[in-house]
Amino acid sequence: MNRKYRKTVIAGNWKMNQLNSGVKPFIEELKANMPKARNCDVVLCTPAVMIQAMVRAGKDCRVAAGGQDVSKFEKGAYTGEISADMLVDVGAKYCIVGHSERREYHHESDSLVNEKAKALLSRGIVPIICVGESLEQREKELTMSYVAYQVRAALAGIDAAQIRRCIIAYEPIWAIGTGRTATAEQAQEVCSEIRSVIRKLYGARSARAVSILYGGSMNAKNAAELLAMPDIDGGLIGGASLKPVDFAAIVAATAQE
Repeated sequence: MNRKYRKTVIAGNWKMNQLNSGVKPFIEELKANMPKARNCDVVLCTPAVMIQAMVRAGKDCRVAAGGQDVSKFEKGAYTGEISADMLVDVGAKYCIVGHSERREYHHESDSLVNEKAKALLSRGIVPIICVGESLEQREKELTMSYVAYQVRAALAGIDAAQIRRCIIAYEPIWAIGTGRTATAEQAQEVCSEIRSVIRKLYGARSARAVSILYGGSMNAKNAAELLAMPDIDGGLIGGASLKPVDFAAIVAATAQE
């Protein structure tokens, strides 16, 4: 982490879990375990039907609400889609785009991820842009070139003012939901490369300002070690974000230098 230049962000991704009725009890337990002094922004990205409940419950705990996906379209005959305006209307401040599960199960392309990020930026929502390699790509030593390509594609047409409002999340696909985690050194190596790509595109000042999260099975036990890396500015948390005590422990880990 480098708080001198950029925010530390801990963002939970509930995926397709929980119910509206569970949001308030979750936040109450989270608040009871949350450190009084906080050194980071905390976000919980829920299914769209729970965003309003998260906005209401999260006010007492300084937890921002986020979405898990957005349409590239503003409005129209797109059944099942959710627009950036709709996210704004229910109080979302952040939204994940390009998660590996969306890329795999819904065949989302890099160009679509780029369009979604632009849609969010146009409405003042912070996009959490996910990038990451498969185990096969890592074993073939393609990690750096592949992730660099994803970053460039996701940021195409995004200007220097907008890049400062973006968050990049590095999520090695082989470490999501598997219990496997990249070592702190492996994660740092890729996050450093991501910042290098941003530096080449926008300059050193902008690159220093962008928060880069690690999104591959960060948990209460490994958070401090990962967050100690200079280019890891937080986490995109999956399973652990469904457990208030564990999620609070990850937030607490940001206090360590």
